Amino acid sequence: MSEVALRMEHVYKKFRKGEIYNSLRDLIPALTGRMFRQQELRAGDKREFWALQDVSFEVERGEAFGIIGHNGAGKSTILKILSRIMKPTKGRMVVHGRLSALIEIAAGFHQDLTGRENIFLNGTILGMTKREIESKLDQIIAFSGIEEFIDTPVKRYSSGMYARLGFSVATHVDPEVVLVDEVLSVGDYLFQNKCVERMKEVVSSGATVLFVSHNLKAVAEFCHRCLLLERGRAIKIGPSDEVVSSYLARTGALRSGRTHSKPVVISKVTFRNQHGECARFKSGEKAWIDIEVTGRSHCEKLDITFYITDANHKEIFDTSTQRLGFDSFTVDEGVVFRCTFELYLNFVSGIYHPSVLIWRYETQTNYDEWEPATTIYVSSEDDVRGVTHCFPKVVRYEIGAPSVENLKVTAGNVGNDSESC
Repeated sequence: MSEVALRMEHVYKKFRKGEIYNSLRDLIPALTGRMFRQQELRAGDKREFWALQDVSFEVERGEAFGIIGHNGAGKSTILKILSRIMKPTKGRMVVHGRLSALIEIAAGFHQDLTGRENIFLNGTILGMTKREIESKLDQIIAFSGIEEFIDTPVKRYSSGMYARLGFSVATHVDPEVVLVDEVLSVGDYLFQNKCVERMKEVVSSGATVLFVSHNLKAVAEFCHRCLLLERGRAIKIGPSDEVVSSYLARTGALRSGRTHSKPVVISKVTFRNQHGECARFKSGEKAWIDIEVTGRSHCEKLDITFYITDANHKEIFDTSTQRLGFDSFTVDEGVVFRCTFELYLNFVSGIYHPSVLIWRYETQTNYDEWEPATTIYVSSEDDVRGVTHCFPKVVRYEIGAPSVENLKVTAGNVGNDSESC
C-alpha cells in the first residue's frame, strides 16, 4: 500500500466572476442590458480568474497536514477538489483510501427527518453500511450530546445541535483520509474540546487528516506540517511552526504609502525578541517593540500609546509613554522620533495583535494609528486557559491525616456558631 495518502500535482482551478444564466428567461434581459451598456460578450473576458495556480503537495498516510492563508487564498477550493465536489481545470489529484469530508457539517440532513433517521441517511451518504451505522449508533448519539432530542425532527434543532450531530456522524465513519474545514469550532466551548480530542483519536488511529483553519494555534498544535497559500499559490510548505511564523510575518508586513495630510505619522514598527524581528514567541518571553514616528509638519505634546488585542480583537493590554513616566515630545517636518517598549509576554497560547497609536492627551487627538501594527503567535507548553499566564505550580500534592493543630481548632469550634472568620 502506498505511503502517500493524498497528492495534488500542478493543480489549477479557474472560476468566472459574475452571474450564470441557466434559463432563456434570465439570459435575454441580461444580453439586452449588455447591448445598451456596450459591453463585449467574449468567453475569455477579464471576469475569469485563477483560484489555484500550480499547487503541488503530498500528505503521507497517518499525517496531520494543515493549510492556512487569508480568505480567498484557495483553501476550501483545494478541499472541494480533493473531495471530488469539483474538478481541477488542469493538473490532477490522487486520494488513496476511504475519504470523509467535514466541509459543510450536516449537508446531507433532511429537515423533516428525526436526528436518528438523519444519522442513517448521512452515514449512508458518507459511505457507511447500515450494519456499521447500527453498531455505532449509540456512540454517535452519546458524542453529540443531544440524546433527549434524537427522535425530534432536525428542523426544530438549534444550529449548535445541528452541527453537533453532523460532526458526530462524520467522525465516526472510520475514514482513512479526513478533510476538515473550520469545523472544530462548532458548538459550545466544551463540545469544541470534544471535537479536538476526537480528531486526535482519528489521527492516532492511523487516519490522514487535511486540516484547513484560521485558528493558527490549532493548526500549529494539531498538524505536523503545513502549507501556506496566498492568492491561489503555494508560498511555503514545511513544519507548522515555521510556516505559521512566515504567515504571521507576511500578515504583519507594514503598510506603505501613508497619507501626507497628517502632521505626524507612524513610519515603522518592529516586534522582536533577543534574536531580532520575530512573530512567534514563548509564553513569558521578553519582547521589544521599536516604534518610529516621522513629522510632516510641526506637531507638539505627542504621546505613543501601545496596546495589544487578542484573536477576537478584545483589548487585553494598554500603556503609553506618558503613563510610564515620560514627557510628551514634539516633531517638525522631517524629524524622526524613536522609542522602544520592553515587556514580558505573559500570555496563554494564542494569536495577539500589537497596535500603536500617536496620541495627544490634552486635546484627545488621534494623529495616526496602526491597528494592528503586526500579528504575533504566543505558545505555551502548559495547559492554561484565559488570557494571562501566571505560570502556576503545584507545591503540595498529598493525602494524610489532619495535623494536631487542626484537630484542636476543629474541636474548639464545635457548637460555637456565634463566631465567624
